[in-house]
Amino acid sequence: MTIIAPSILAADFGHLQDEVASIEPYCEWLQLDVMDGHFVPNLSFGAPVCKCIKTKLLLDAHLMVANPADRITEFAAIGCGNITFHAEAVQSTNDRRALMSSIRATGATAGIALNPATPLSAIDDVVSEVDLVLIMSVEPGFGGQSFMPEVLEKVKELRARHPDLMIQMDGGIDTKTAPLARKAGANNLVAGSAIFKAKNRKEAIEMIRG
Repeated sequence: MTIIAPSILAADFGHLQDEVASIEPYCEWLQLDVMDGHFVPNLSFGAPVCKCIKTKLLLDAHLMVANPADRITEFAAIGCGNITFHAEAVQSTNDRRALMSSIRATGATAGIALNPATPLSAIDDVVSEVDLVLIMSVEPGFGGQSFMPEVLEKVKELRARHPDLMIQMDGGIDTKTAPLARKAGANNLVAGSAIFKAKNRKEAIEMIRG
């Protein structure tokens, strides 16, 4: 089954708990898009905002930050079940392994993300050790961008090499692009606007899941 992880970046923050409750029965994960204004140009939210969310969904922290090691403790403290850092932010193999160990010590799984232009070879050192690889299908930093179909080849190659890996895709995922992502080998899809802007959120989630 494909895991669906709605991104709260597209939710109405004035009614955040109601927004989460509206999709909770129909999906498995909830993604927290954390941006620091340095690694990416946008600034989103931190753990204090996320701490207010009450949900049974697995909290998935996508750390688009320059120093992910400094943010593990605060996101683990709010109960995140998966924490993903960017390969571009942590390039040393030793640092990557240390960060993965720190994440797992909290009880969470550890993911590594790749920007659209970053090749799979950039994570050859740890790909067999991570719990999840996130393939970005837009440039990270802003919601509502258009899906970049060229990254599908990266997903196909990753799936061929690692048949049992959790492969997440994030960026421009909607009812039209989700089938392409699933066919390429993604089994965890992040969608923001396609879910939170939909008139029928249950139906949108079901169509994205396929």
